[in-house]
Order: sequence, then structure tokens, then C-alpha cells
Amino acid sequence: MEKDVLIKAEHVSKKFAKNLKKSLFYGVQDLISGISGRTQHNDLRKDEFWAVKDISFEVKRGECLGLIGHNGAGKSTLLKILNGLIAPDEGTVTIKGKIGALIELGAGFNPILSGRENIYNNAAVIGFIKKEIDEKLDAIIAFAELEEFIDMPVQNYSSGMKVRLGFAIAAQMEPDVLIIDEVLAVGDANFRAKCFNKMSELSKRCAMIFVSHSMPLLGRICSSGLLMRKGELLIIDEINEVIHNYMMDQDLSIENAVGDIIPEYYNIKLSRNQIRYMEELEVDFSILLPNSIKKFILHYSILDQEMKTIYQAFSLTDDLIFENKNKEIRIKFLIENIDLTNGKYFLNIGLIENDFKGKNICRFDGAESFIVSGSKYNSFGSIVKKTKWEVIS
Repeated sequence: MEKDVLIKAEHVSKKFAKNLKKSLFYGVQDLISGISGRTQHNDLRKDEFWAVKDISFEVKRGECLGLIGHNGAGKSTLLKILNGLIAPDEGTVTIKGKIGALIELGAGFNPILSGRENIYNNAAVIGFIKKEIDEKLDAIIAFAELEEFIDMPVQNYSSGMKVRLGFAIAAQMEPDVLIIDEVLAVGDANFRAKCFNKMSELSKRCAMIFVSHSMPLLGRICSSGLLMRKGELLIIDEINEVIHNYMMDQDLSIENAVGDIIPEYYNIKLSRNQIRYMEELEVDFSILLPNSIKKFILHYSILDQEMKTIYQAFSLTDDLIFENKNKEIRIKFLIENIDLTNGKYFLNIGLIENDFKGKNICRFDGAESFIVSGSKYNSFGSIVKKTKWEVIS
């Protein structure tokens, strides 16, 4: 049976002016043009830019589209158009059924009303009648974990409490369309886990759009992805393919030395910047330290796209402490059997004086980056661990 298309965007575009005065002036011009029936300006005027340009896609019931892109790519603008907060300059958006959205912290809440009163207001805006809200009220309050504070004015809520209440309303009312932005990052870890489990459940029976910079979460929840850059659509495809394209599009390597002592000279070079799953990677590290440093240990860490450490190693673990001989020191080390999933990773290198009790000499964050390919898995974690399996019965 063919699934219903609940979200359909056709050639959607939106432009903004770079300063407030021009924005207001052009807004009045467009308003007058609309009232008088004259043709509006579809070309860019002075100081205007396309925040979203010619975006088309559709999402069916039971599908979740991951919206991916760097900051400034146009994701938030597109979400506001989909949610009806702003109108597109070109193109059309068609949404069928009731829509729940959580795209801005506290959006839609009346600060002087209580949490309970805001539940009724927000759910009514979505399109639910009082009887339906009454039936879901206890479940919303329980999910938000706000039993003690539900009759307190929302203006006294913390940011985390607002997120909990907003998501509980959007999710527990079970709308046909659910739009969730990165705003969930504000909540605590336990509540985020509960939200993502609920989203996985809802994605089976509603059409969902999810925006996040967390590739593992997108890979877990979404069935397809849309990658944007500077307002334009780069690719729309199966989620793992879009995640792969996003990670290859990034350039986050910074190679900055930080710490108590900045070396007079250093150089970091990888044997290659693209490797296959389970291959090895050689790092060639050279440094010239001041005479005050007598001995040091070397350590490195591998970080993922979210700058989280995947694993690390210390030379002292292998009984290696290096001596500073007042000249350039060149050290090579080999990282064997790199069991990382497909994507881009970053290398940090650090020096510690004498031993683990010594002070940090310096650290090189994002010193180099490399790409891993050849794994069957793209996004459900960073490491594919070899495991021995046994069937007992």
C-alpha cells in the first residue's frame, strides 16, 4: 500500500536583506505589491541573499528526513517555512494533517501562563480539541517530568524544563507531522535518551523532519537525509549516504598548539589522509622544545565529527619516556587496525612532562584529519568491534 505524502516542498526559496532597514523597506515594498497585485521581486535586490534556494523534497508517513548542514546552511529558515512561521518568496509547501514542532526554545509558550495552561494552548494550536487534550494531559505531564511544577508560570521554568514541556506536547499528542530542531540538545542526558526513543517510535506512524549535528543520532532515527550548503540542496538520499557526503564536505582541522610551552618548531604528517577500514596509519611527528624540558611522554587521541574522543594512547604505557636533547626530535608511531566506521576523524597530539604526574607541556588539537572508508557501517557509532559469537541453543 502506497504511503501518504504528508510533507511536500516544491522549489521553495526565501531571501533576506543583510541589514534591518533594508529588510523593513523591502518588506513594505513586497506587502504593497501583494495588495496591489503587482509582480513581486524574485531577483535579489541590493544587500539581499538567498537563505533558502530552490529546495524540493517530500516525506511520507512512516519516514524521517534528517536535515543536515553547517551553521548558516539554511536549515532553520527552511524549518520555519515548513512550520508556517514565515512564507516562502518562491515555491510551495503542502502539509497534510496535524503538525507538532519544536524548533525554538520556548516558542509558542505564554510566559505568564502555567505549564498546564500552555499545554492546552499549544495542543489547540496544533488542532486538537479539549477532550483529546484532557485524555493526553497526564501523559504529557508525566513524560515532561514536571508534576511538581506544572502549575507554575512558564516564565519561571529553566531552559531544560521548557524543552521537556515542548517536546512532551509535540510527541504525546501524536501529530501527523513532527518537526524537531537541535533544541533538544538543551535537555539533560536521560531526558534526551527518552526523547530519541519516543522519536524512533513516532517515526513509524508519522512524517518527521529531524535536525541535528549528531551523525549517530541521525543515522539511528532517520531513513533519508537532505544536505544543505549556503541555502542550496547538495544531495537528498538514503541517510548513510548523506552523512558520508556531509563528513567529506567538512574542513575542521585547526592545527593549533596550546599549553604552557609553545614549541619553537613542530611538524605533524600522516602517511596518508585516506585509509580503509582495519588498515594502519603512520604518524610522523617532529618538535623542537626549549632546554627547560628534560623528559616527556607523548600521547595522542582520535576524535570523531562531534569532537568526542574515540580512543587514545600514551607512550608511557609502552615504557617510553623521551629525552629532550636540545635539538629537533622526530618520532614515528603506528596506529594499527583502525576499526572505525566510515567518515572523517581528527588527530590530537599532546606532550606531558616526565610522567603522568607531570604538567602538560603542549597539545596540538585537530593537528591532522583522515578519512576512513570500506566499512559496511556509517553512522551507528564510531567503532566496529570484533566479537566472538556462539550459538548455545
